[in-house]
Amino acid sequence: MRYLLLVSHGTFAPGLHSVLDMLVGKREDILSCSLRDGEGADEYVSELEGVIAPITADDEVLVLGDLIGGSPLTNALNTLASHGLLAKTRAFGGMSVPMALTAAFDLQSDDLDGLCASMVSEGQAAMREVELDLGGDEDDEDL
Repeated sequence: MRYLLLVSHGTFAPGLHSVLDMLVGKREDILSCSLRDGEGADEYVSELEGVIAPITADDEVLVLGDLIGGSPLTNALNTLASHGLLAKTRAFGGMSVPMALTAAFDLQSDDLDGLCASMVSEGQAAMREVELDLGGDEDDEDL
């Protein structure tokens, strides 16, 4: 099985997990853990250990973190490494709803490289300014 693990500072990861639950349904292959305000690394790693408990040596893991080099992602990778899972892990920073949705929809795809490329591509494509049409008919309140 392949797992999607969301990690972040604050409540971003569990919030994104909640969004995925709404859009793709609750799934056992989507996990999340966050480093909460005031929580130390040891507490975070202890919670993470429980979250990743279902992952076995036969599984693969896609990790989406909020910041490359941030404590949640770094500690998640170190924890996965301590379980001998790093060789079967792909990690990404800058997680977003489009990235996570792409991963969730095709998580069990046979084309892991294609899935990872799509995740990055979808995340990048979604990051742009929305053009607002503010001219024209003043009675029209639609964007």
